[in-house]
Amino acid sequence: MVILDYILLAVPVLFLVGSVIYAYKTVSCGRRTRKRAVLSQIASFAAVGAVCLTVAAITAFAAEGDPAAAADAVPKDGMAFGLAMLGAALATGISGIGGGIAVGNAAPAAIGATSEDPKAFGKALIFVALGEGVALYGLLVSILIISKV
Repeated sequence: MVILDYILLAVPVLFLVGSVIYAYKTVSCGRRTRKRAVLSQIASFAAVGAVCLTVAAITAFAAEGDPAAAADAVPKDGMAFGLAMLGAALATGISGIGGGIAVGNAAPAAIGATSEDPKAFGKALIFVALGEGVALYGLLVSILIISKV
């Protein structure tokens, strides 16, 4: 059983190391730009992470036995609890980053529009608030995840 665990742990690591080597060779041969190689690395990391988290969550809920009890609440110990906390943290963090990017782009434009035409203040404020709404939705999702635990 321990050997199988090591093999299952080594497969994603080998995939990521292989993708790094492939990206390095394609950039050094001139077949791909550095920007495209970095984007492919981010995509492969996201794909491996999604697959690993999905497999871990399925395994954790399958090990608990009763699917009705697993749907109602996550136990406060084990991998399922950790994945629920990780999901809540990712929901808050990524939506906060996205909201920050949106507000960072919308707020200077709103200030510029207001300085040219003071009547545009209300419309400009709506676009800034839409960017902040993304962060609030992420916070609400994380609150729902934590309340389920």
